This record gives sequence, structure tokens and C-alpha cells, in this order.
Amino acid sequence: MSKVTIKDVDFSGKKAIIRVDFNVPLDKESNVTDDARIKAAVPTIKYVLEKGAAKVILMSHLGRPKGKVVPGLRMDPVAKRLAALLGEGVEKTDDCVGDRVKERIETTARRVVLLENLRFHPQEETGDPHFSGELASLADVYVNDAFGTAHRAHASTTIIAKSLPSSIGFLMEKEVNCLSSAVSADKPYVIILGGAKVSDKIGVITNLMQKADKFIIGGAMAYTFLKSKGEAVGSSRVEEDKIELAKKILEDAESKGVKIFLPIDHLVVDNIDNPKTKDVVETIPQGFMGVDVGPRSIQLFKEQLKDARTVLWNGPLGIFEKDSYAQGTREIAFYLASLSGVTVIVGGGDSAAAAKKFGVASKLTHVSTGGGASLEFLEGKELPGIAVIPDK
Repeated sequence: MSKVTIKDVDFSGKKAIIRVDFNVPLDKESNVTDDARIKAAVPTIKYVLEKGAAKVILMSHLGRPKGKVVPGLRMDPVAKRLAALLGEGVEKTDDCVGDRVKERIETTARRVVLLENLRFHPQEETGDPHFSGELASLADVYVNDAFGTAHRAHASTTIIAKSLPSSIGFLMEKEVNCLSSAVSADKPYVIILGGAKVSDKIGVITNLMQKADKFIIGGAMAYTFLKSKGEAVGSSRVEEDKIELAKKILEDAESKGVKIFLPIDHLVVDNIDNPKTKDVVETIPQGFMGVDVGPRSIQLFKEQLKDARTVLWNGPLGIFEKDSYAQGTREIAFYLASLSGVTVIVGGGDSAAAAKKFGVASKLTHVSTGGGASLEFLEGKELPGIAVIPDK
């Protein structure tokens, strides 16, 4: 890792402000329903405390309050869950900047302070230098451990790093190292892409075409590719303006000797929410839409994965949120978890949610905490939240 990490920093007696990604789901009673992102930040928090930091000040966004105070998006339930995971009290402030926040940090006997939702202030997302300066004034050193927001040039992810000695935390370091291994992977290298849109994955396909041996494509984006080959896709979701692009990608892959495998059968319904007819077909008739890959496709995909040394998975193969349309995603998730001696990297977002839903996340090499960030990293883009951290 070429960037300054927390192991390169002297925290003794200093106040450390750490950008974490505590953007976690809450239920109607404001209870945290998935604490994976909170758990992922704990090693960095504990390390900084163990190295003698006077205070650890944590900052994060939660949801999309659009620059306004939204009571249901306050950080209180996050503070409660974090305290349980750390085994010590967490001071939660009523705002993230201002004199009252500074006074609370100075007077509390607790070592860990969690600031209120950053995105209650519109200046966070606009990267306002005055707002970032107020955040910087709370501490002596800055740590970015929020990979999920590293692709955003926000006040707390990028601008603040110009005002304080800066480093990256353990989670950020792990994300960069693991996703870097997905860019320079051991062969045979198989990439599974799914989800709704070809347009979301163009950069990944283009950047990794030179490196991958095979692409497996499922989800709604597969229908755009199938239509580009002249196959009937019924009423399935298609990006009409990306059909020519899909055709070109298939042609480029063939010229480079890269195999692209598309579904050969499909689970189709006449209505997603209230299907009167549900069937497995090889050719999708008009009036029906594909909602999952069929059993022959699942078998084909497993066959292409069995000899892989590295697998990158980004995007589900069907509408996995509905159990009746989840078989393809579920079986591939289980199959990936069963592979021995294979590096399996999950690129965040819906594929990470699927890995958790089916209970295989702990059996895979790495499940990214960043959806958009992991996509941009895999596209070969420089992420501003990482780029701003000085090199060693």
C-alpha cells in the first residue's frame, strides 16, 4: 500500500477524526438491521485508541436527508450499536460542527465521540471548504476509513484531508488491496456481472476485458446483450440505447479471445408483482419478462467457474430480493462459497447484499463495503478520497 496508513501515524495524546461509513439500514423503529459496516470500522477505532489517542471523533452520513435535519436519520441508533460492539460508551453529539460540538468533545469523559449526520448540512456534499475547515478544527489528525464514499469529493472525505495530517484506516487499506487483486488477478479469471443496466458496468467490462478469461452476464443487463444478438426477449427490461454498445462489446470480446456467457434459459413471468403465469423458457415470448436465469444457465455458469483461480462478482443474476426469483443468484452464491483455493471478490452493492442474504459472505475472500466506489475502482478510476491521502 503506497498511501500513509494509520500504522505510520503517532496518535499519542492527539484527537483523531475518522471518516467512517455508518450508512446502515434502519427499521421502522430506527433499529440497525445490518451492522456489517459498523463492525468493519471497529478494528481501526480500537487501534487508534490503543495507540493513545486522547479522543476518537467519528463522522458519517446516514441516508439521504438532502441537506436538512431528518429526525429518522439521526445517528443515535448507530451510536447505541457501536457502543455495544466496542464495549464502551459512545458520546453522540447533536450536530457535527459548531462551538457546542467542540465543548462536548472537550468535556466528555468518553473516549469515542460520534458526530451527528454530516448530510444534515448541504455543505458536506458540495465539498464546502469552510464546512470541512470546521470539521478539521475538531481534531489534530484525520483518518479516512470510509471506502463506500471514497469516490465522492465531499467535505469529510476529501477536502478535510488538505487541512490535517491524513492517513487511511484498516478497512480502506483492505478494500484497496483486495480490489487491486481483482484488477491484477491470477488466471483463469472469471467475472460475473449482473444487475439492471449495461451502462452501470461498461467501465468494468472495458477495463477488465484485457485481464479476464471469461465474463458471465446475468440479471436484466443480459437481455440487452441477447437482443443485440437478435434473440427474442419479450417484455424484459432492455436499454434500447445500449444495444449497439452491447453488440460491440461481444465483438471486441470475440476478437480478444475472451468468452462471454449469457443465459440460455430464463425464468419468466407475465407480471413481476402478481404473476399469473411463471415458466422456464429458452425463448422469451412477448408479454413475458425474464426475472431470473433458468436451471440450464445455472449449470452452464457453474461449469465455467469450476476451474477459476479468481472470481469477481458484481451484480445479482435475477430479482434476488424476491425469494421466488432468487434461485440463480442463490445457487451461484453457494457455488462460489464452495470453491476451494479460489479468490472470490464481491464488488459491493446488491451482490454484497445477496452474499449476506444467503449467508455466504464470511466464506468468500472479500465482500466490499462500497457499491459505487468498488465499481469506479474496478473501472480504473482514481477515487478522490484515496488520491488526496499522501504517499508514504
